[in-house]
Amino acid sequence: MRLPVEDLKVGMFVKMPLSWHEHPFLKNAFLVESEREIALIRETGLQEVEVDLTRSRLPSRTPEAAMHPPGGEGQGERGPVVPAELLATIKERGVPAEKRAVRVWENSLVMMKNLLDEPTGPRIKEAKEGIAAVINLILNDEDTTHYLINITEHDFNTYTHCVNVGVLGVALAKAFFGLSSEHDLMALGVGFFLHDLGKVKVDPAIINKPSRLTEEEMREMRRHPAHGYRILLETRQLTEESRLIVLQHHERRDGTGYPRGLRGDEIHIYGRLCSLVDVYDALTADRPYKSKLDPFSALKLMREEMIGHFQRDLFERFVLMFRAP
Repeated sequence: MRLPVEDLKVGMFVKMPLSWHEHPFLKNAFLVESEREIALIRETGLQEVEVDLTRSRLPSRTPEAAMHPPGGEGQGERGPVVPAELLATIKERGVPAEKRAVRVWENSLVMMKNLLDEPTGPRIKEAKEGIAAVINLILNDEDTTHYLINITEHDFNTYTHCVNVGVLGVALAKAFFGLSSEHDLMALGVGFFLHDLGKVKVDPAIINKPSRLTEEEMREMRRHPAHGYRILLETRQLTEESRLIVLQHHERRDGTGYPRGLRGDEIHIYGRLCSLVDVYDALTADRPYKSKLDPFSALKLMREEMIGHFQRDLFERFVLMFRAP
């Protein structure tokens, strides 16, 4: 994500687009640790730099901060699911689209982390309100949406993946169905954001394993769509069509998916859509055992080696989303 130098903050991980002898730092990529370092970046004359959000350590908005609250106050108590800054950023007028996208993405990560820590009925209901605000932004703000769908530097943890699939899924549904269709984009959008909810029932050691899963571990992992569907059913959250997104997002049109090995139109159109976006985000994410692909390479691989998994016209519309506005 490219960011104006004037918007840099202590805790951001920056990548200098200069040769090593053209700036005063020891490395071209580093964590900004002081205001003095920001001043030195400004003195180079650069107008903007590359910022890696996943390697940044922003104290007020990053998921890391949400995982480690300062001082130990409020231990054992859950705060609000939806960060106040998320809603404030969406409502604030005059914010440049790129800056709004970064803030929305960062705070959406915190929201999903907060929810997945304790996905009870009331907290899912609360999260739905925040997710709805993000969905409304995607449906009505083309410029911010363009930047959101191009935030691709991330690791593969569950809450990051949920946000990425949520953003990309809503954008694709909007492009494919249109705003004036009979499809409730708000309702199905919540399903995209919550598609991996069932992973809260899977052993964290399996989810976070830094190598490929064994057959037994994979069988356990493949239970997460059913776990998520059951959580939503028991907590009476989402419509049945939206719950099918959670249940079917790993099904494939050629019948090679799970949990039921459905084929073609046996998979709900919303499940087909989520499946496509889910695969793309997995391919463009870093894994301990696999380097991520850039967007072009991921889309090329999907077209040349995996096209039988997807609905072809959905895939073609998805590719078009990555063109400049």
